[in-house]
Amino acid sequence: MIKIFPKIIAQAHCDIPCGIYEPTPAKIAAKTVLRMAEQLNELEMTDHSDKNARLQYLNSVSRRISAKEEHAQLCKKELEILWSDFLKPEHLEKFPKLHENFWQAAKLCSKNKQEINIEAAKKLVEAVDEIAKIFYEVKNAPEKYEAYKTITDKLY
Repeated sequence: MIKIFPKIIAQAHCDIPCGIYEPTPAKIAAKTVLRMAEQLNELEMTDHSDKNARLQYLNSVSRRISAKEEHAQLCKKELEILWSDFLKPEHLEKFPKLHENFWQAAKLCSKNKQEINIEAAKKLVEAVDEIAKIFYEVKNAPEKYEAYKTITDKLY
């Protein structure tokens, strides 16, 4: 096979590179994790002698657990994109706890997959917000953090 074009290596979240990076998808995913944990805690146990009611309850639980786990994984993926593709070594000099922040957020994603824990879900949302604040400082647009907070805090 004849090679017509030279090999080019690209690095970005979509491997083009497009230059589009944003913490909002991680926040939406984290808020979904929190909402699913809240809804799971609000579900009322049904009369187990009523087969249809029991099946409806189990269906409600399993759907929310599935959504919670899916969004915890999505949050981790979105954070890893920012961590590995957007941030550069010079950002570590300005934000020495950067790796720790991302590592802790990734650990919270895992914890929220393993448990139904409203406090852990709230901590995940807070961790994503902290990363978003740093993200907008790195982009020299700290005012965008306030817009991000205003929009994402009103998701539900």
